[in-house]
Amino acid sequence: MRKAPLTLGQLRVAVAEGEIDTVVLALVDMQGRLQGKRFHAPYFLDQVVAHGSEGCNYLLAVDVDMNTVDGYAMSSWERGYGDFAMRPDLATLRRVPWQPGTALLLADLEWLDGSGPVVASPRQILRRQLDRLAAHGLTAYAGTELEFVLYRDSYEDAWRRGYRDLTPANQYNVDYSLLGTARVEPLLRRIRTEMAGAGLTPESAKGECNLGQHEIAFRYDEAVACADHHVIYKNGAKEIAAQEGMSITFMAKPNEREGNSCHIHFSLRDASGGSAMLGDGPAHLSVTGQRVLAGMLATMRELSLLFAPNINSYKRYQPGSFAPTALRWGVDNRTCALRVVGHGQGMRVENRVPGADVNPYLAIAALVAAAAHGVEHELELGEECTGNAYDDAAAQRVPGTLRDALSLWENSALARDAFGDEVVAHYANQARVELAAFDAAVTDWELRRGFERL
Repeated sequence: MRKAPLTLGQLRVAVAEGEIDTVVLALVDMQGRLQGKRFHAPYFLDQVVAHGSEGCNYLLAVDVDMNTVDGYAMSSWERGYGDFAMRPDLATLRRVPWQPGTALLLADLEWLDGSGPVVASPRQILRRQLDRLAAHGLTAYAGTELEFVLYRDSYEDAWRRGYRDLTPANQYNVDYSLLGTARVEPLLRRIRTEMAGAGLTPESAKGECNLGQHEIAFRYDEAVACADHHVIYKNGAKEIAAQEGMSITFMAKPNEREGNSCHIHFSLRDASGGSAMLGDGPAHLSVTGQRVLAGMLATMRELSLLFAPNINSYKRYQPGSFAPTALRWGVDNRTCALRVVGHGQGMRVENRVPGADVNPYLAIAALVAAAAHGVEHELELGEECTGNAYDDAAAQRVPGTLRDALSLWENSALARDAFGDEVVAHYANQARVELAAFDAAVTDWELRRGFERL
């Protein structure tokens, strides 16, 4: 069983001694953001620990701007926008060093009438897929690598300027540059150390290619814990940047230069705790490992909505970039969608398709579902790609737009079998809402192109 970074007993002592006065109870919404409440700590201990709390069920039925929108079965004006129950997951309890006197934990969502969990909630979607994998004696581990672009403008200044002409933290490509990263090391160091104080395990920080682009990596963990750490880090990094008068964006493609990726490293362990991926087959893959990769390749197009959930996600897929679109696999080959890396018990597959805007619970759930599909159907793995996968004209490609991904998702028998009709309909509606909003918008590109010349 997972050990909480902060136990309930330790929280009681910290509250009694005046070290902690606030407890944040957070749920994860469709976009992978934290929403919730701040509780006076004694009240949390006296009431919320035993009874939970409530939150409006529109939190899983709004757009990115928190506008109520049509098309969701779980929440609507007709249904009165009721509540669902927020049940504290004490295994996620932790201090929040960047918010003095504060602890945080995540909530699982259930219906108030006792009918069970909210099946379209991201944590529940991932748990359901992990249960499916457990039936095969397998446990999933994952690590997410989030890139971001850092600006020296505050979020408020960026808003007032319409997010135009912002000042990146670096003026040139600082990929692996120690000199370049030293320019912003005070912020990077603060993020690393304070995430460690929150119970995460930072590994490293490095510069990336876009101006002001960086990556902070964390140690892999069991799949739910990995996703939990991802959303806590993402929210916390923004809060820390704001406190320093700066801003971070995790948009997949914030400008015309390199996009922000979220490479997901994925591996399986068997019932004995050893690697289920390692074996005597191609690239030192076991039969299970080969079937897992084959399942991922076979399902990638139909599940792309969970890897690339936004309009902007697809702007990242550019020819000749490190955002691969060719559905091929290769050993340490960054032109492939799936890159096999690691040695011995560290053997794993890196999915290079998702951007930093991804909801980690949904993306990892898609990988788990794909792995289970490959194992259950005993899929055979095709040949390794040893060259440039972009040049493989026969390779299938990641869908080019959100509209294409939505069509594949809605018409996928595989998605319905793995996730159920309710989940498919719920996240299809999310995509339709985003498409409708984008189709109605007049963009800067249109104004520059047509204001005078058309």
